[in-house]
Parts: sequence; C-alpha cells; structure tokens
Amino acid sequence: MAIDPGLRRLALRTLLAAFAGPSAPEWACRLLTEGLAGHTLFGTNVVAPAQVGRLTAELRAARPDVLIAIDEEGGDVTRLAHRTGSPYPGNAALGTIDDPELTRTLYAAIGADLVGAGINLDLAPTVDVNTAADNPIIGTRSFGADPARVARHAAAAIAGLQSTGVAACAKHFPGHGATRADSHLELPTVDAEPAVLRQRDLPPFAAAVAAGTQAIMTAHIRVPALTGADPATFSHAALTDLLRGEYGFHGAVITDALEMKGATLAAGGIGEAAVLALGAGADLLCIGARVSLEVVELVASEIVAGVGDGRLTLPRLEEAAQRTAALASWTRRPVRPRHHDAELGYAAARRAVRVEGSLLELAGPLVVQLESGHSIAEGRVPWGLRPHLDGTELVSVVPADASPGALAEQAGPRPIVFVGRHTHRSEAARVLIEALAARRPVGVVEMGWPSSWRPVGARAFVTTYGASHANGRAAAEALGLTAPG
Repeated sequence: MAIDPGLRRLALRTLLAAFAGPSAPEWACRLLTEGLAGHTLFGTNVVAPAQVGRLTAELRAARPDVLIAIDEEGGDVTRLAHRTGSPYPGNAALGTIDDPELTRTLYAAIGADLVGAGINLDLAPTVDVNTAADNPIIGTRSFGADPARVARHAAAAIAGLQSTGVAACAKHFPGHGATRADSHLELPTVDAEPAVLRQRDLPPFAAAVAAGTQAIMTAHIRVPALTGADPATFSHAALTDLLRGEYGFHGAVITDALEMKGATLAAGGIGEAAVLALGAGADLLCIGARVSLEVVELVASEIVAGVGDGRLTLPRLEEAAQRTAALASWTRRPVRPRHHDAELGYAAARRAVRVEGSLLELAGPLVVQLESGHSIAEGRVPWGLRPHLDGTELVSVVPADASPGALAEQAGPRPIVFVGRHTHRSEAARVLIEALAARRPVGVVEMGWPSSWRPVGARAFVTTYGASHANGRAAAEALGLTAPG
C-alpha cells in the first residue's frame, strides 16, 4: 500500500540518519530533499578537515537547513580527532579543575572547530552525574560525582558551545551516571525513587534548561519509579510530564540511538522504538550509525503506520517536526566564533593531572601500556603516552599474558611506569603491577575514571582524568618524559 507523501515527509522531518564513508551517497542527499531532518557524522565520515568541509557542504546543498550532528565531547569521545585523540581534555578533567570559565572557553573552542567543519549540532555535553564508580559507559565523560559541580559545568559548557552557533544537546536524561550496564548492549535499570533522582541526577538537567540548551538527549535506561518497565526514551512521564512539565524545557528532545539494545529490546524493533519515542514526547530520533536507505524507509513507514492505527497522533508528530524545524532554524543564526589558542586543551589537561607519591625514582623508565578495551561510545581512538615520548621505550602488553619476570628483564636497571585505563578493574593488571612494585621502583598512570585502589609498593600514582591526546601529553610532561609543548 502506498504511503501518504505528506505523512512520510512529516515522519522524515523527525529523523537523524547516518551513512558510512567520506562522501554522502545519493540516497542520503535525496532524502534530505524529501524532508529528512539531517544526518549524524561518525568516525567513518571523517578523514581530514577539508574533506569534512566538502561533505557538510554537499549535505547543505541538498537542504540548507539540514541538521548535521556529531558526538564531539572532547576527551575520550571524539569524532573529528578519532585518528589521533582529542586535543582537549574531557569532562572529568574539567570537573577536577573546577573552573567553569575554563569549561566555557574550552567548549567554545570545540564549537569553533565544529563551525569550521560545517557541523551545527553537537550531541554534547554529557551531564550525567557519575555516581557508579565502575559505570561502563559514562566514566570520564562526566564532570564528576557531585551534582552541584556537574550542574555548574553543564551550564558553562552549554554557554560556550552555543556562543559559536552550534546547538548543544545535554545528555542522557534523566541520568545515566548510576548505571552499571551499557545501554548500547542491554537495558540498564536505575532503582531510585523520584526524590533521589531530583537530588542526585536531575540538577544538571535543570541547569542545562536554565542555560538555554537547545536540545536534551534521552537515556535508554529504566527507572521503575519514574518510567515503569520502559526506558526513559519511551516514557511520557519522563519526557513530557517531568522534562517539559516540571522542568519547563521547550527545546528539542533527541533520542539516543534507536539501534541500541536498550531501545530495540524494549520495543521489539527499531521502527516500533521510533513510534514509542515520538508518542512519549521525543522530537528528533537518532537512528544510529548503522543506517541505510532501507532502514530509514522502514522507520518512516512505521511512524506513518503508527499514525494510521492510533499508536501515534498526528498532532504529536506535527509538534515533533515543528520542534526539529525550530532547532534547525536556531542554528542558522549568524554567529562568528572567536579564535582560540591551539594549545588551550593541552594547558587545561596539565591543570587536571594529580600526582600522589614521588616521581623522583622514576626517571628514565620503561613505559608499559596496559592494553584495554573501549566502549562503543569511545570507539577505537588512540590513547596513551606513545606519541609524546622523547626516546623513552614503550611496550604494550595484555595484563593476563604479561610476565613480571620478562618485563623486569626487559627493563633492566630502569624503573617501570605502567599506563592504563580503569586499571583497578583488571585483577591481572593489579597483580602484575604489585609483583613488580615489590622488587623495583614502579609508577602508575591512570587515564580512566579513578578508583580508591592504589598498588602496594608503587612510588607514585598519576591520575589524568581522561585518555585524550591532551591528557597523554600532560602525563608525559609530568613524568619528565617529554619537553612541555
């Protein structure tokens, strides 16, 4: 049966699609002319600044008011710098420094970079309060574990980013910081009463609304006391009653990627997830990274079918399309971003470094990088000290496969500096470090979310609060392994 073209256009106006590769396929541009709201860019779309500029110009030629989104958080989550690592420290480092003016300035620099690339919607900042120390998906993306601190930096980040004309999107409502599961892979549950949410998780979102954020992203998390059995993305109580009614948010509600298991498992499929999200109060649906013409048409068809069978009302769909159009209109205001110093992020990263113990016995070390995995949000972005070392030997090892004796033999008389992310989570890494610390000078550089664990016998413990290119240089400088940049 043929789809009503007017309804199809409305449905497309609520969708953020994506595509692979450095140039846009024909269908990606054609759908923009047919109503598609925009596209999200990922690392596969980014090769070089000039290439990204050509790509975004191509999309804008198809639709002048296209929304071109990206996850550019600085720190561990970067798309523009996914080949090298971000030149900016992330939120955990900024929260540690606790200088809101620095946060505002740094996010203005990120915004200027995005403007230069032709991108007008940043799916940032992350304003989750990271109260679960072993949170597998937020961690260093958070400004910290204190709601008041996260709130003031959320407001500063939004002010800085939006001063450049790039729309901010505070995420992940109503707060992903207390989870111990990754919503890319499953539907996490936060078992907290509304009073706890208002005290612990929601203050940064209230600050984001007050700061004028143009968008807020939903979380695929279940909070039984608020959302019942559904994720927040499908919850009218969360998106309409709480976010719009109680907190007075009038901007665009954007979903986290609907391809994520936290959404598709709860809905039964990506098309059904789109209908449920729109019905709950979402306006712009981020489909995800693995998108094709067939997927976009499937989602649009399901939205149209939802209007036809009563699962979704026409006024709600129209309202969502209007809010998305308003967001696109906001990004077209003439704004001239200020020039920023290329060393801004590196200077900030230095301020975040914390050293416990003494570095005096760690001169001229063997550097041992502990290989670790990465979250889906981060992707395979280079990290560590390797790019910043001036002649210092570095080896990479898998902790479970590494031999303390072999490393001691390779080091000879030199001390050993271990570099890792979330090192405390690996029993093999802890055992390896403490075995060597018992027989020679050993230091540890922690580039993930810190814990209370400190290795017995280690001479020094260095915390960077992130693993960006800037964080790596700051750690190398603190250890005296490279000249300050």
